[in-house]
Amino acid sequence: MATLLHRLGRWCAQHRWTVIAAWAALLVIVAASALTFMKPLNNNISIPGSRFETVLNTLREEIPEASGTTGTVVFTSDAPFTEQQREAISGVVEDWNAMENVEAIDPFTSQDQLDGTAGDLADGRAELEQGAADLEDARAQLEDGRTQLADGEKQLEASREQLAQGKEQLEAGQAEIDAQAQQLDAGQADLDAQLAQLEQGVAAGVIPPQQEQAARAQIAAAQAQIDGGRQQLAAGQAELDASRTELEAGEAQLAEGEKQLEESRTQIADGEQQITDGEAELAEGREALAAGERMAELTDGMRVVNEAGTVAMTQVSVTGSEVAAITPEVAEQIQAIGDAIEADSGVQVDFSQEFSMDLNSIFGPSEAVGLAVAGIVLLVMLGSLVAAGLPILMAFVGVGIGVAGAMALSPVFEMQSITPVLALMLGLAVGIDYSLFLINRHRQQLRHGMGATESIALAVGTSGNAVTFAGLTVIIALAALTVTGMPFLGTMGLVAAATVALAVLVAITLTPAVLSLVGLRVLPKKAREALASGDDHETAEQDAREADTHRGWAAWVQRRPWLAILGVIAIVAALGYPTGQLRLGLPDSSSEPAGSTAYTTYDTIRSEFGAGATGAVLAVAELEEPVAEGETALLNAQADIAEDLAQIDGVLRVLPAGVSEDRDVLAFQIQPEGGPTETSTVALVDELDATLPQLGTEHGASIDITGQTVANIDISEQLADAMPIYLGVVVGLSLLLMLLVFRSIWIPLLATAGFLLSIVAAFGAVVAVYQLGHLSPVFGVNEAGPVISFLPILLIGILFGLAMDYQVFLVSAMREEHVHGKGARTAVVTGFNHSARVVTAAAIIMISVFGGFIWAHLTMVRPIGLGLAVGVLVDAFLVRMTLTPAVLSLLGEKAWWLPRWLDRILPDVDVEGAKLERSLGRGGAPSADQDLAEAPSR
Repeated sequence: MATLLHRLGRWCAQHRWTVIAAWAALLVIVAASALTFMKPLNNNISIPGSRFETVLNTLREEIPEASGTTGTVVFTSDAPFTEQQREAISGVVEDWNAMENVEAIDPFTSQDQLDGTAGDLADGRAELEQGAADLEDARAQLEDGRTQLADGEKQLEASREQLAQGKEQLEAGQAEIDAQAQQLDAGQADLDAQLAQLEQGVAAGVIPPQQEQAARAQIAAAQAQIDGGRQQLAAGQAELDASRTELEAGEAQLAEGEKQLEESRTQIADGEQQITDGEAELAEGREALAAGERMAELTDGMRVVNEAGTVAMTQVSVTGSEVAAITPEVAEQIQAIGDAIEADSGVQVDFSQEFSMDLNSIFGPSEAVGLAVAGIVLLVMLGSLVAAGLPILMAFVGVGIGVAGAMALSPVFEMQSITPVLALMLGLAVGIDYSLFLINRHRQQLRHGMGATESIALAVGTSGNAVTFAGLTVIIALAALTVTGMPFLGTMGLVAAATVALAVLVAITLTPAVLSLVGLRVLPKKAREALASGDDHETAEQDAREADTHRGWAAWVQRRPWLAILGVIAIVAALGYPTGQLRLGLPDSSSEPAGSTAYTTYDTIRSEFGAGATGAVLAVAELEEPVAEGETALLNAQADIAEDLAQIDGVLRVLPAGVSEDRDVLAFQIQPEGGPTETSTVALVDELDATLPQLGTEHGASIDITGQTVANIDISEQLADAMPIYLGVVVGLSLLLMLLVFRSIWIPLLATAGFLLSIVAAFGAVVAVYQLGHLSPVFGVNEAGPVISFLPILLIGILFGLAMDYQVFLVSAMREEHVHGKGARTAVVTGFNHSARVVTAAAIIMISVFGGFIWAHLTMVRPIGLGLAVGVLVDAFLVRMTLTPAVLSLLGEKAWWLPRWLDRILPDVDVEGAKLERSLGRGGAPSADQDLAEAPSR
């Protein structure tokens, strides 16, 4: 590898314009691609296949309106809202609803509905009571009708009997009259026969006159009797006819009575049906009222406008199946609509973090300050503006291509806002350091009279080899973040790893080309003049200082190894003691700067409506059977589940949040008692996880939870579970790499133990500042809270790579001295003296760069900056530059012991390039005078 890099360095130096042009072209192409293709970043963290993601997908499919990304807006007035202000706020809500895929609710309408619930229920009770009274009256009237019907039926039956008797009497009388008429007719016939006989006898002269007269008198008397009978019979018939007429009138009256009676029966039947329907409606009304009362009980105490009437809260949701987050364009439009009323109405409008976070700026003033400090350190160390500017320029090239390349790929890969910031942070730090190591080696060789081209090639073959190996450790550690199984973390690691890889490539290709271009101007003017005159006095003095084993920090540590070891352990213990209290979570708006619109929104909601209103939990119930048709059935089904959810410890209230079209999926909004990052909310989520399976069984449903609060807790728990595995991978990798580099048993163990000390110190500092609130004003921590959940894994991966960097650069110098024949203890001091100055500068630069991010505008980045700054500080100055020389001095020759069998099977990576230097013989290099002719004018 060293030989290959030596050739590469020489080629780049000899073809400097080709190399510079290639890198410049690549930078332009990537930057243009970023400007053309990049899409807005977001802070949505998704883990495919996770519990909260699965439930959220169900919600998106079944109840899309309840699954949008939601932010909160707060309207505040110094006095109770006027009618004009209410109308202005309602107009803003209408304008938001007019936007595509945006839904908002008028807070005053919602509050009026909440306030009117009690009145509506009272009106409903009154209506039910009146309905019950009316129904009772109807029952009484129906009972009277039944009584009247029964009386009518009795009267009608009596009339039927009378009519029947009348008919019988009429028929009997008619029969008697008919019989009498027959008798009279028979008597008339006998009388007519007697008169005929009399007439015949008279005519025949057989009846004498006297007898004739007597006979005629008898016949006349009989005829008179018959005529009298006929008169009586006619009178009887007249009476019968009159009775028949009365009977027919009675029958008509009876028929009319029966008709009226049937109509009464129909009316009574209708009344009975009306009463039955009324009873059903009354029962349904009572059931609906009971359901309404249950719902009112669930919403009791909920407010979206405070009681003073000076604060109103509304939620604005961005919905639609293709909308994954609130994009900056949508957020800006929503803010612009809201801000428009501030000047005219006197209403202050504040927006939650979802709307107000600037996700597109990755470099700010504080980061520039850190970079300026790095520039000052470079200038002091190198004594030349040209030399000091080169590492920064190289870092900018690598970072520019890395970050721009990541942004160009943002349409393909989902990226969080922190992803390019992390790449920027690491790219600047390692980019400056890696170029610095090469430049420092090149300058030292120039001072010793080596030609520029040969010096560049040798610097790339030696320090470049170490840079390549050190960069590889960082790349592997970052790329290993993919093993956590979390895409967002893997993307962060890969983007940062690619940027570090670019920093390495820039260091071993572009740096040699630019060094060839600047020639001896990489040295201070005084050094150039001394080199031209052949005066190597200053160089000899520096070599003497480096060779002095009785002076310097390493010599002091070597004389007091146990004191140094105990001192390091004591300092690390003091810094790391808070690590045991580490609590993971994702930041909410409480971590935003005081006075920011996001924090103002959070604090106002917390004080006016409860901390739980800032982070509700969504519960989704998938029912085995759909809810029956009807509003009351739905209300009861929702209330059944909601009431049980409300009984769980830590739940303030539960509100129905939606129902699917098929009525087989119900959504609920659970408001915790505490805020999203409070321990009580974490405990509530754990309690829900334990309770919901049994609760679902009781209600014939599968119930689970989702939402941003649940997502943050689930992600934090998964990251906490993944951290030991990842730490084990990194520790194992550390042991293997150090074994390859230093061909020693003890040095890998020491390197790994030191790395763990650095991690403990970094964790402790972050927990102390951001979780426990120590020195909050200094670090701009508004409110202490849990440590960002993915920070520990990031710190482990990044600090591992950086710790191995310093281990390689420091201890490889000691090994180089030992390989060249010096004793183990002497090699520790001389190797330290040889590399301490550049490592110190590199560490200060890295600390400055990381420290600049402690006050970054993205609050999520700040603890990462502090953790890395403290970690590098402890690792470079305490672990690598104090603990390591102390332990190596105690071990002596044992420090470089390696079993022979292991020595035979391990490849020789020759990180320090000692074999390359021996093969070149150093003395065979071109002289400075020969090579100066190739360099540009001084």
